[in-house]
Amino acid sequence: MDKEREFHFTDKDFENVRKLLYDQVGISLNQSKREMVYSRLARRLRANNIDTFSDYLELLQREDHVEREAFINSLTTNLTAFFREPHHFPILAEHVKKHARAHPILLWCAASSTGEEAYSMAMTVSEVLGSSSASVKILASDVDTNVLEKARNGIYTLAQVEKIPQDRLRKFFTRGKGSNDGLVKVKPEIADMITFRQINLLEDNWPIRGPFDAIFCRNVMIYFDKPTQLQILKKFAPLMRPDGLLFAGHSESFHHAADIFRLKGKTVYELTSAHVRKL
Repeated sequence: MDKEREFHFTDKDFENVRKLLYDQVGISLNQSKREMVYSRLARRLRANNIDTFSDYLELLQREDHVEREAFINSLTTNLTAFFREPHHFPILAEHVKKHARAHPILLWCAASSTGEEAYSMAMTVSEVLGSSSASVKILASDVDTNVLEKARNGIYTLAQVEKIPQDRLRKFFTRGKGSNDGLVKVKPEIADMITFRQINLLEDNWPIRGPFDAIFCRNVMIYFDKPTQLQILKKFAPLMRPDGLLFAGHSESFHHAADIFRLKGKTVYELTSAHVRKL
């Protein structure tokens, strides 16, 4: 197969890529991702005028921070959509409504990708709190700097928003005209609720402070092994309010962290009473 490829790609190269990605961001790639890795990193070899994967890996090992960032951006998966897993948003709305009078609401979208999830959270809050939603703050983070830039821009194609009801679309988006025809942009009152920041969930110290009323960390834990998941979940706990909610993806479960989080609803978790007492 390598004879047909532009670059020679050995088993050792693939294992070195897997190790580096795991060490940097905790993502565990299985063998089925080999072709994906080759395809995405071949672009980086061309961009750097490098002829072999071994030379590219040497470049990464030389602490080239710019290329290390490009490497991570190339291999992180960013599948997302507005109001994905919609059953979570009425739960968020009820939770925010319940606590908004008691204290300022602080939310965290911990794997925001290109922004659809964070903006969905903001629209949900706006609908339930009205003008009071201006005091709500949403932190949206991702390890991938490319998707964060797209998220900050808040510009989407009509295809990306086609499942949003028309009344909600008119309320929260501005349609582009002229050269921007076919695009929509999130309105300022929604965008202003959100701060986008690069955060690597594998870092020892996150540059953030809570307490968060809710954390959305959906469809990202599936890329981590169980020890890494547990490490992250342990760090979530002290950042949450005692009655805070943790939202997970539809294929994720945290049974291995049962002493910290207990299931409250469909893929919605809360701190165990024992853990609340420890905080």
